[in-house]
Amino acid sequence: MQNIYEPIPVKIQKIEIYSGDVKLFRMAKLDGSPFPLNQNGLVFVPGQFVLAGLWGYGESPFGPASHPNDSSCIEVVVRKVGQVTSALHSLEEGDELTLRGPYGNGYPIDFFREKDVILITGGCGIPPIASLVEYIISNRSDFGEVNLLYGATTPEDLLMKERMNEWKRRINVTLTVDKPACNWDGNTGFVTDCLEHLKINSANTVVAMCGPGPMVDAIENLLNPMGIPDRRIFVSMERKMQCGVGRCQHCVCGDKYVCVDGPVFNLDEIDKAWDK
Repeated sequence: MQNIYEPIPVKIQKIEIYSGDVKLFRMAKLDGSPFPLNQNGLVFVPGQFVLAGLWGYGESPFGPASHPNDSSCIEVVVRKVGQVTSALHSLEEGDELTLRGPYGNGYPIDFFREKDVILITGGCGIPPIASLVEYIISNRSDFGEVNLLYGATTPEDLLMKERMNEWKRRINVTLTVDKPACNWDGNTGFVTDCLEHLKINSANTVVAMCGPGPMVDAIENLLNPMGIPDRRIFVSMERKMQCGVGRCQHCVCGDKYVCVDGPVFNLDEIDKAWDK
């Protein structure tokens, strides 16, 4: 019988340095075999999470940023904020670490089909949205108008800029920053400012978000008067998902476990239980 807590060993194929405290890690299985596929032919559903760790340091949850169809690797973006993430940042290409998952539900991509999709995120919330973008672009004819709104404090804090140059050929991408640099030619302000200027077909639009509670609050307050109800607004929640299977109870959010009931919820389900 498989031990659900036993991780698999993986090695780092590539590291991309986004900033002094943010890196992307591309990981492959040690024996070179592909990661297993689910019943829909995906390595993970965009929005699911994996637990990456080092023996002696622990594990941390990450929403994969890679293409969900690519079984050769899984990519995670790691911001150095604590013991585990600092240990991960000390690794180099070729080093080994551990991986468990994927866990959770992910974004309801079948519900998104044939609808307009608005993707909203900020700062380091981009990885699960990135995998969703990759999925949508690979199945572009299944979706209507697609807009990505991505905000950060400064232009340097915007991640995955090279991928976005590719995405712009297939979807609408709007970038905004709070503190523009002298060579910045994008928007200035919050993502909510950009949202107010979108032309939205409220009867056939769904929204996927990953970001802090205040952003979720502000966007809900804008979308509801536009005619988009909470049941069509989906947010990926961040909690301390330690076991991944609903046993440790560290990820309680209202009456839900984020690891097994989420991490993606529509706003009707969680009733403003996000961090303020």
